[in-house]
Amino acid sequence: MNAPGFWQDSEQAQRVSAKHAALAKELGAWDALRRETDDLAALAVDGDESLREEITASLADAEKRYGKLEFTVLFSGSHDSANVIMAFHAGTGGTEAMDWSAMLLRMVLRYCERKGFRARIIDEHRGAEAGIKSATVSIEGPYAYGTLKSEHGVHRLVRISPFDAEKMRHTSFALIEVMPELGDVEEVPIESKDIRVDTYLSSGHGGQSVQTTYSAVRITHLPTGIVVTCQNERSQQQNRETAMKILRAKLAALADLEREKEKQELRGAYTSAEWGNQIRSYVLQPYQMVKDHRTGHQTSDTDGVLDGDIDAFIEAYLRWIKEGRPNRKTAAKDEL
Repeated sequence: MNAPGFWQDSEQAQRVSAKHAALAKELGAWDALRRETDDLAALAVDGDESLREEITASLADAEKRYGKLEFTVLFSGSHDSANVIMAFHAGTGGTEAMDWSAMLLRMVLRYCERKGFRARIIDEHRGAEAGIKSATVSIEGPYAYGTLKSEHGVHRLVRISPFDAEKMRHTSFALIEVMPELGDVEEVPIESKDIRVDTYLSSGHGGQSVQTTYSAVRITHLPTGIVVTCQNERSQQQNRETAMKILRAKLAALADLEREKEKQELRGAYTSAEWGNQIRSYVLQPYQMVKDHRTGHQTSDTDGVLDGDIDAFIEAYLRWIKEGRPNRKTAAKDEL
């Protein structure tokens, strides 16, 4: 930050400044906790019985703060500190699935509000009656990708459908993609001959040119068939730049997935990531329960979870990753 010309590139300067502020805050919290525990240790050595209750209460408070700070130690991935791009897709099931996809979008946006993350919807396709067919969100914040990567996968909802006149119970699926935002770093080379760029009339929240000029952009990556769209920026150039960021992130995620598949196949325990292999189930009827099928963590507070209270699921996932992704089904058989 002290380098000459640092502030000439305002976007880069803002990213570095935000990272500096986050690191300084984290380091300050650890230092404060260390000083406090050193003081408590000194008081305990003195052996003054009149201070026993005060020391005990202070220690309990320090343990709670340590638990919260320990959460950041779980971020060990190469992209965990990056911002994140999340894409929401309704599964089969028509209006019911699109409504479920919108509920998941709201859940993540509410979580971002709680964490102080900056979330921005950059592309959205609404359903004819309710919900969304798909949406893409850019999220900025300290360890945004490391925090939200736990949400990647298929989410299953069981409830009495508000769109069913007979009040029957329905099962719906929605897919969430979570990708690190790589910014301008060319970690994944993209050649111009490998992409096709189409423009169309924007229906987003752009400027005065919305629905009057072809500012919306659709980019197709020909070798993989990946398609990304962006229409909520104010110009075609901005939409193109954002779409390229999303494409780069998707290609990086695809490369990571291929490497993970290869490792799992070598271990002989590969399960394809196909529709129906849900990572988490949200049951609202006949009982209330949210359960993560990877970690086994569950809660009956369905309203809280759908309102963005997913910290416990995120922490359980990060600890599960740190433990080497133990197979819960195998562990259960071993116990029996």
